[in-house]
Formats: sequence, structure tokens, C-alpha cells
Amino acid sequence: MPLMPMQTSLAPHSLPRFEDAEPLGPRDADFARDIKAVLEKHGNLDRFGLVLLHDHFSVGSDEVLVETNDPQARTLHVEVEKKGETKHAHPSQWRFVADSEETPTAQSDSTPYEALMLCLTVACSDR
Repeated sequence: MPLMPMQTSLAPHSLPRFEDAEPLGPRDADFARDIKAVLEKHGNLDRFGLVLLHDHFSVGSDEVLVETNDPQARTLHVEVEKKGETKHAHPSQWRFVADSEETPTAQSDSTPYEALMLCLTVACSDR
């Protein structure tokens, strides 16, 4: 079962605009229970959750979103950086990819996910 309805008009790696993305709703109850059961089984219920995959603007394949936050001001800022140039290395959001899009890593031959957003390491460790 996919994490979100796939729209055939979208190219690979494309996401719907926020205004067009279908939010989690009552018809997703069984899906959400299944995901919850898997998270509980692996002891990750308090570690991972769901996020609505969407685009506000395009992000190139050589780019990544980077979030920084100011706990004192209670603000969150997101900007686009080049993957090879960013100094932020703490992923905070991922998306699953089709088997044909999996990329090799040091830990395995391939991973079923890719990082969508990185977090300023200092800000993440303050939580």
C-alpha cells in the first residue's frame, strides 16, 4: 500500500503542490493502523510518524531542503542548499522511493528511502 495516492500525471520525484495534496483522512484509518503496528513492532512509535509529501516549489535532484530553528523565538526556517555543499548532515525527513530509484549506501546495496530535509545539527540536538 503506498504512503499517499500517486497521481499518474506526476513525473518520478514529483510531488503534488500543497494545495492539491490529499491529507490523511478517515479512509486512511486501516493504513495508519498498519503503519502504527509496524512502528510499535520495531520500537519506533516515538521516533517516526507521518508527513504529507508535497511541494511548495521545485527542488532539484542535486539540492536538499535544510531546516534551522530558533527555540527561543519559536521559529522554523527552511531553505534550499546544494547537496554537495551543505554542512548540515542530520536528516530529519525522508520519503520512500520505488525499487528502481533506490541508491547504494555504505550499509547496504540499496535503501528504500531518500532524505528530503536536513536539520541544523545543533538545533536538532537541543530538542
